[in-house]
Amino acid sequence: MLNWDDAPATPQPRLEPVRSSALHQAQAPVSAPVGDVAGATGLEDLEMGAGRIQVDDKKIINCRADLNQLVPFKYKWAWDKYLDACNNHWMPQEVGMSADIALWQDPNGLTEDERSIIKRSLGFFSTADSLVANNLVLAVYKHITNPECRQYILRQAFEEAIHTHAYQYIIESLGLDEAEVFNMYREVPSIHDKAAWSLPYTQSLADPMFHTGTPEMDQRLLRDMIAFYVVFEGIFFYVGFVQLLSFGRRNKMMGTSEQIQYIMRDEAMHMNFGIDVINQIKVENPHLWTAEFQEQARAMIIEATELEIRYAHDTMPRGVLGLNAGMFNEYMKYIANRRCNQIGLKEIYPGAENPFPWMSEVMDLKKEKNFFETRVTEYQTGGALSWD
Repeated sequence: MLNWDDAPATPQPRLEPVRSSALHQAQAPVSAPVGDVAGATGLEDLEMGAGRIQVDDKKIINCRADLNQLVPFKYKWAWDKYLDACNNHWMPQEVGMSADIALWQDPNGLTEDERSIIKRSLGFFSTADSLVANNLVLAVYKHITNPECRQYILRQAFEEAIHTHAYQYIIESLGLDEAEVFNMYREVPSIHDKAAWSLPYTQSLADPMFHTGTPEMDQRLLRDMIAFYVVFEGIFFYVGFVQLLSFGRRNKMMGTSEQIQYIMRDEAMHMNFGIDVINQIKVENPHLWTAEFQEQARAMIIEATELEIRYAHDTMPRGVLGLNAGMFNEYMKYIANRRCNQIGLKEIYPGAENPFPWMSEVMDLKKEKNFFETRVTEYQTGGALSWD
């Protein structure tokens, strides 16, 4: 341990005061891309005596206002979502896994089909949430030039870390082969295909040469945000959610199911935040929402829906847990329609219905476990989440 009293004194260089002319010279303007004006810190245009930031100065993208000016709020919905997420805090190790471990170790506890579903779900989720977190931190945050939205994105990134932690906690508790589970996105075609579909859009967001500020680039960002929030967060997780929550409905793998329930509530908030951002970009930049672009977005959702249906058939070749792959044909079409409605696109599958109405009940359930008293208490924000 370092004892500050015993630390040798280190001579410090004498610092000369910086004069005004030197400061201005050091801050001489440099060429920068038209878009992403606020840059990484929002301090690029720091200037004494500059006018105060007004609400109307704020924009979701291409904002030239100081990003460090959190208030006054322009997008209070983003701040409210941040507060809801903070109230919604949980940690994986607070969920007991002893019953899950006993059931998993019992040779007759689960069928091989049930075990395969659990491993495949964890195989996709464990890498998918890591991919989401990386893209939030390295790409999405950079291009969203609004401080209240960035505040929520920081919270979302932390929640994605909790989700990755939860999957590892489940994998370790059950004694699964970690290398097998974490490499499924490389080795299982239906998992690989979903990850591979996402890569062009996530790589586009993270391209260091990509900057917003022109209609073409702004439209590209809007496209990638739809891929990220509407497809990856709003479609690709839902077969696995239904499957793992179905175990809990049958009093199996209750610890695993409980964690997935919390994760799904988080993800619903993430998706709804992203959809609000997408819709706000549309409001502020109506020239981006062309008929051609809308057809491109619908085509993306169709491709993603087909991939998720294929994943359902791959993970569920036979009926199990009261489910069968055919039910997911209808369910994913229903989900696709809802995603279209949420961002103002024409429905793709008219008349599709929800074969799992209990999923809405899971979303609306206003309970969480008090892990210190092991009793049920009110879940602070779950009831505020809207399936719409």
